[in-house]
Amino acid sequence: MDRTERFYKIEMLIRAQECVSFATLLEALEVSPATLKRDLQYLRERMDAPIEYDALDNGYRFSQDWRGQKHELPGVWFSEKELHALLTMNQLLSSLDENGLLTRHLQPMLDKLSGMLGSDEAESRELTRRVKLISTARRRVPSEHFETVGSALVKRQRLRLSYRKRGRGGQAGSLGERVVSPQRLVHYRNTWYLDAWCHQSEGLRRFALDAVEAAEATPDKARPVAVKQLESELDQGYGIFAGGRPQRACLVFSAEAAQWVSREEWHPAQRSRWLADGRWELEVPYVDATELLMDLLRHAGEVEVLAPAALAEAYEERLRQALQRLPRSRK
Repeated sequence: MDRTERFYKIEMLIRAQECVSFATLLEALEVSPATLKRDLQYLRERMDAPIEYDALDNGYRFSQDWRGQKHELPGVWFSEKELHALLTMNQLLSSLDENGLLTRHLQPMLDKLSGMLGSDEAESRELTRRVKLISTARRRVPSEHFETVGSALVKRQRLRLSYRKRGRGGQAGSLGERVVSPQRLVHYRNTWYLDAWCHQSEGLRRFALDAVEAAEATPDKARPVAVKQLESELDQGYGIFAGGRPQRACLVFSAEAAQWVSREEWHPAQRSRWLADGRWELEVPYVDATELLMDLLRHAGEVEVLAPAALAEAYEERLRQALQRLPRSRK
């Protein structure tokens, strides 16, 4: 570990054990006695660390005035628990960063955090392996596009995108070009999306990054859009679908399913109540029924769609289609 990491380690050991012997510090830091003496002297004289030698206990501790208080070295201070939390968060970040784009830039900082804990590479790797995220149906985003989009978002530059259209109709799958002003990145159900002002349609749009075939930053400044406007126009629907006039779906879950569904948030603006017979009624806004129908089918047999009528009919039609696709022997 470098000198800065040793400084934090010395303070951490004294804080954790209250009084630490010279031999314990030598063993933890793996330096020569002369180096440790220079570190202790530098901490006292140049960084005003209230470290003193206690002859009675034969060790180093904080001075009486600082005992029980949090002395902070210049720069960023982390407790051991906070360092563990940061290393754990790196594992969560890695699960969103399968191509290693972000991790590559953050690795020097993570190495320093490990050094502050005094952990070797094997110990750090073992710590992060204790957190696991399981993802299904992940859609992969080419890392070069993610980096370009993320950089343009931070630098407030416009983007020129080659974008493959999705949905139904004759234009589905066709490739088009858009110039957009990026506003925010959204990670939803293992997939990245870009919320942006589209200069072609003159409005806010949401683009799936895995449908981007090419991305190029332009020298033009991005058009700024207030966060409140983003939330008002893009966050009103159910799931990732945005834009349009929201409707409210009224759903009733069986008493058995209600035990679990009642603890879930389907939408920040949802309304719910318990019914007298133990069932759970849920109202959620939506602008496009596609994703809502997918989630309803997960609870097939345990949920009833009360309103609107069009949603109830679409749900029933999905159930009929599913039944028709069963082998005749199982119908």
